[in-house]
Amino acid sequence: MTTTTPSRRRRRAPTRIERVAGKAAALQKPRVILAALLLLALTSVMLLDGYLRAEVGGDQRVRTGASSGEVPDKVLDGGPILTFRGGQATTVSVPDKTIALTFDDGPNPTWTPQVLAILRKYDIPATFFVVGSMVSRYPSIVADMVDEGNEVGIHTFTHVDLSYQSDARVNREMQQTQLALAGAAGITTTLFRAPYSSETDAIDNYSWPVYKKLGEDGYTSVFVDTDSDDWKRPGVSNIIKWATPDDGEGASVLFHDAGGERSQTIKALPRYIEKMRAKGYTFTTISGALRKQETANAPQAGQAQQAQGGPNGQAGAVGAGSGTSNLQAAHREATGATLYEGKALIGAVAVAEWTVPVLSVGLLVVGVAVMGRFGMMLILARRHYRQRNRRRFSWGPPVQRPVSVIVPAYNEKECIANTLESLARSTHPIEIIVVDDGSTDGTSEIARSAAMDLGMTNVRVIRQENAGKPAALNNGVRSASHDIVVMMDGDTVFEPDTVRLLVQPFADPGVGAVAGNAKVGNRDTVIGAWQHIEYVMGFNLDRRMYDLLRCMPTIPGAIGAFRREAVLQVGGMSEDTLAEDTDITIAMHRAGWRVVYQEHARAWTEAPGSLGQLWSQRYRWSYGTMQALWKHRRSLTDKGPSGRFGRVGMPLVVIFQIVTPVFAPLIDVFTVYSMIFVDFRAALLAWLAVLAVQLLCAAYAFRLDREKYRYLLMMPLQQLAYRQMMYLVLIHSCITAMTGGRLRWQKLKRTGEVGTPAGAGR
Repeated sequence: MTTTTPSRRRRRAPTRIERVAGKAAALQKPRVILAALLLLALTSVMLLDGYLRAEVGGDQRVRTGASSGEVPDKVLDGGPILTFRGGQATTVSVPDKTIALTFDDGPNPTWTPQVLAILRKYDIPATFFVVGSMVSRYPSIVADMVDEGNEVGIHTFTHVDLSYQSDARVNREMQQTQLALAGAAGITTTLFRAPYSSETDAIDNYSWPVYKKLGEDGYTSVFVDTDSDDWKRPGVSNIIKWATPDDGEGASVLFHDAGGERSQTIKALPRYIEKMRAKGYTFTTISGALRKQETANAPQAGQAQQAQGGPNGQAGAVGAGSGTSNLQAAHREATGATLYEGKALIGAVAVAEWTVPVLSVGLLVVGVAVMGRFGMMLILARRHYRQRNRRRFSWGPPVQRPVSVIVPAYNEKECIANTLESLARSTHPIEIIVVDDGSTDGTSEIARSAAMDLGMTNVRVIRQENAGKPAALNNGVRSASHDIVVMMDGDTVFEPDTVRLLVQPFADPGVGAVAGNAKVGNRDTVIGAWQHIEYVMGFNLDRRMYDLLRCMPTIPGAIGAFRREAVLQVGGMSEDTLAEDTDITIAMHRAGWRVVYQEHARAWTEAPGSLGQLWSQRYRWSYGTMQALWKHRRSLTDKGPSGRFGRVGMPLVVIFQIVTPVFAPLIDVFTVYSMIFVDFRAALLAWLAVLAVQLLCAAYAFRLDREKYRYLLMMPLQQLAYRQMMYLVLIHSCITAMTGGRLRWQKLKRTGEVGTPAGAGR
């Protein structure tokens, strides 16, 4: 055993490392929070969209046949306008030869503008009872509605039967609609029409308390005298017939500008207006009808109406009889918090209206990409397995010459002895170079002691100042005695035949590097089992695919072999990125070397044992991969081998390792969205179908690697928890890439529980 030490005294490194780590941690925390906030924002947008479409909290119950014994007869037999001035229920009828034209369920982007165009053409006003969720989605239509002298009333926010709802829900339905009106048109309103209501004689003992409560809050409830029943689509002539009052009586007439296909309404409306005008009728709003009736009954009534406050306690100007004033009597100007909260609601809805369709398209793209990837992996992995496991397959003459094994180590006291012990059993001649990168825990002394105890004379321990893993590997390459170098981590153990199998592809002179098969040794914990599935399914199936396509992006740091001349040709391990293994692999492709996968060369590594350590490792991997891809971006336009990787390998890596994982949670988000808002059973079956496809791929990967299937029982839980964490890690990496930042070689806490390969293969 030979020991090499630097010519000058090594300075103490921990203080500098701790200082860098502290700065990195300070930068990471806000990025982690931002990643979590992005997921929260996405969830909030989905919830808002579901609520706007009445798909969450929706209640389709409609009460019929209830008793009306508690409702006063004067209300049941009264006019269509119900007020509670002075706490007393009062009904008002529309004056003779007067039509209060009303529309329910809008606004709708298709039908409401056509209705408004007809009203504008005939210069008549109408009253629109709008649904708050629709107002939030189409605010400009409501603004036009009000600007043209029409009147608006509340038709609840989600179109529910309020007789089934609690007081809190009733208040919420009204207040949210008021906010929507404030944000859309800068007004609130005192008018209300309940969904599924008709004439006053339909008020029952369950709805009566709702009307009384709203009356106490200053609302005027509006019913109908004449219903066109246009929602039934009975034909234009029947719509006109049913909307015509008897014998010159005044009426509150109901049409619909939304809630279904309204082409018959659009055709009937001009003919109806012309017919009623020919009969001597005039058209007005609900406020116009009130003013006209009260003026006829008492000259002072109009002044009293003008002074009356509404739900917001604000006085409003009385509209003209034609209803064409800038601010109708029922309207109140929205001010203060109401106005700003309303605008915030409209803004949030605009974001949701834009985001959800975009995400839906993204989901389709991701779904196609994910399924395409699974298909490619299955087809190419099978082809790779059959090709490499044929009896006649050979890389060439057996490679029997000695190789150098480089073990970079930083504070590996728990694992270094196990690593050397596994190498002592190697069936291939090797020299071992342990490069101690400024360890402070006695790693080098433990390595020397272990080598002596094992009687190993082929071990060299080189100590250097702390400079990072790339520098340690480069030091090892420069010190290597042989033309093939094997690189492994200080927490990894090899099987006896690992080195021999790993170097056989070098019989092909075009092969510059070989990736081995890294296995998770500590797989008997939940986190370990998740990573075991990921290693077998994700990493190794991917490597088979990339091998056949000749664009493998990464040789794992735990097990890889290189031609020494190839490493030196590309400048050695670079410190430009956090993923030096990906960096040098891409560099070798660009230099014209072939990189292959040797599935039978297995290494057992200790995976992170906690979520915090796993986060740190995957953050470094994903961010380092982005750095490496950016560094080699010019390969996209290069010619020759470099261009081949740029135009084949780089797009695949970007799509499968960055873009698809970032958007993969859309599958889960939309599954939850569909379960809550649409169809629970259908959404669950769809999610289970996707899971079944993944299980099929994983089972095939386990078969190829001859792994035990029992670990696949953890896969459903992995999809629910692990994938979301990887999403946050990737978002964290993307944010770091956009904002800038560097990290040093991060040391994960090791336990040394991965001992001999036999013990690891449980």
